[in-house]
Amino acid sequence: MQYTALGRTGLNVSVMGLGCGGHSRLGQKTGNSEKESISIIRKAHDFGINFFDTAKAYGTEEIVGKGIMEIGRDNIILSTKNHISKEGNFLSAPEMVAEIEQSLKRLKTEYVDIFYLHGLKADQYSYAVREIVPTLLKLRDQGKIRFVAVSESFGADTQHNMLTQALNDNCWDVFMVGFNMLNQTARQKIFADTIKKNIGVVIMYAVRRALTSPEKLKEVMSELLGKNMVTPDLVEGDNPLGFLFHPDGAVNLPDAAYRFCRHEPGVHVVLSGTGSLEHLATNVDSLLRPPLPDSDLLRLRELFAGVDGISGD
Repeated sequence: MQYTALGRTGLNVSVMGLGCGGHSRLGQKTGNSEKESISIIRKAHDFGINFFDTAKAYGTEEIVGKGIMEIGRDNIILSTKNHISKEGNFLSAPEMVAEIEQSLKRLKTEYVDIFYLHGLKADQYSYAVREIVPTLLKLRDQGKIRFVAVSESFGADTQHNMLTQALNDNCWDVFMVGFNMLNQTARQKIFADTIKKNIGVVIMYAVRRALTSPEKLKEVMSELLGKNMVTPDLVEGDNPLGFLFHPDGAVNLPDAAYRFCRHEPGVHVVLSGTGSLEHLATNVDSLLRPPLPDSDLLRLRELFAGVDGISGD
């Protein structure tokens, strides 16, 4: 495994993080037993992964808690999240504290290394900074949270409107950012400033349905062509990303997608979720491979330069 410092947090993190949500949720959504899900956590640690990301909404905090008990709390970097609203109403500061206390109980730990406001939307941002962030900073001073973070709602906010606001405040130690080959807007809108401010960057959405299914990719490319978001001359027939596959290039589409994100300047951790030990090993291999060839990266930038309205799902 390879490691890096997570921005100004100084945390020594594996470049691949185990995402305990997503479509699989450690296999809990695809039929895994609790024991099988815990085995994925253990195997990830065996591979050298020390960054584990979960959330109340994922329903995996208890499983992660049991898994890290076997590994040892001091050996991992643990993050969790909570939404700022419930049933359409904002949580008060005391309610957020209660939610965090419950997360700590489920995780069987006295602290989390990183706590995110989960999927924060642009129209929720001012309330978050005014009413919730001061309480998070107090919890940080109490040792229950080491670093304060925010994740965006990338499926709905593909242009990073919330994070653009967040860049104006100095309270955030870590951003969780949606970024992939299809939507590269974070490069200009977010990463240039996170690099300057030394904010830790964790990537989600590196691989989504359009980057695992050739049929879904064709559907997405047809949509982009119809909206004039890509130049027809740059799209080659029924295999629009086929140029990535050659002896010096990618093994397959997910391999290309992970490597594209892993080696982007300003990126520290790329999250990968799975419910399969075999799939976990494959993803580790991809994230440890060298960058894609410069010619392929240039072509990807040219092809998707005008795309900002999709997430890849």
